[in-house]
Amino acid sequence: MLDLKPHIQFLRVGEVAERYGVSRTTIWRWVKDTDFPEPVKLANHSTRWKVSALQAWEASQ
Repeated sequence: MLDLKPHIQFLRVGEVAERYGVSRTTIWRWVKDTDFPEPVKLANHSTRWKVSALQAWEASQ
C-alpha cells in the first residue's frame, strides 16, 4: 500500500544554530526567552526541531 503520510523532517540543535548563524547556546536562549519553537523530545538525549515549525516561525518574523 502507498504511504501517503508526509515525512516530517527534524534538525538537531547544531543544525538549527547553523541555519540561523548563531551558537547552540543562543538557540536554547531563544527557546527560553522568545517565541522560538520548542523542540520535540524523540527519545532520551534526542531532541529535535521540526523543520515545519521553524519555517512557520520564520514566516511570522
